[in-house]
Amino acid sequence: MAQKADILCIGVALVDSIIRGFDPEPVSASGYRAVSGSLKVGGEAVNHAVAAARLGMKAEILCSLGADSAGDMVLAYLNQAGVNTDLVIRAEEHPTPVTTMFVREDGTRKSITNLAHRYNFHPEQYASCFSGTRAVVLGSLFRAPFDDPGIIFSVLRAAREVGASVFADTKLPNFNVLALDDLKEALPLIDYLTPNEDEARYYTGKEDPDEMAEVFLAYGVRNVIIKLGSRGCYFRNAEEALSLPPLPVDAVDSTGAGDCFMAGFASEILRGSSHKEALRFANACGAICTTAVGAGAALKSREQVLRWISG
Repeated sequence: MAQKADILCIGVALVDSIIRGFDPEPVSASGYRAVSGSLKVGGEAVNHAVAAARLGMKAEILCSLGADSAGDMVLAYLNQAGVNTDLVIRAEEHPTPVTTMFVREDGTRKSITNLAHRYNFHPEQYASCFSGTRAVVLGSLFRAPFDDPGIIFSVLRAAREVGASVFADTKLPNFNVLALDDLKEALPLIDYLTPNEDEARYYTGKEDPDEMAEVFLAYGVRNVIIKLGSRGCYFRNAEEALSLPPLPVDAVDSTGAGDCFMAGFASEILRGSSHKEALRFANACGAICTTAVGAGAALKSREQVLRWISG
């Protein structure tokens, strides 16, 4: 069978309403001001797929969109980025999720989700489409559709059965709450797990990155990357441990930085890079992402990232 895709990204697709410089002091009985407001396409699966495509990977996405204008916006963005959208589901009964993001001056953010984010489509029903894919990226564990242990296990098992490497990002829960024990059958099927520090602390109860990684490894995950934001990242598996510093950057908006990190790491692993080389490349992808508003605005190409690394 001919290769279908380098990377198949599965998970959330949405529209972000990004508000920068929000002033909490009202200017009228019901009015507030902000520096800027913008609409950007996002969601973990979208961010992974678009970044992977821009980095030269043959990328495909499996996600669910409403039959609405927000869904049209997401689909147009994916097609423009060169992502294969054959597996995009358009659902009449569920709207496309829209997230409101409040971005601070230092680029950090808070988000507001709504009931549309709760909709669990069933990616395991499309397992026959995994064949020929080199890597499957889940974005993200503990959020719909991957807040159901049965769905998680079925998707991971199907990916491993066709020989695909499995990369899984994580998120803090927003509706359904799961613990690591709920996923004890699925976690050994994951090749690379990439929580950020807050997520790792929440799920492991540990404060030290090495101890966090040790908990995930004890559940059977093969490789763990703890994303440490301004402190870089920490990698651990059964044979090696690596700490990589961040690249200096003037951050504008951290939205999607972790997703660009994931896409950069997965794409370099597929190219045969060592863990250290792939982590350095991923750090650069995440740093570049923070230099513009919106997850997909700044990262353009693999050549751009290599230039950034070389200084």
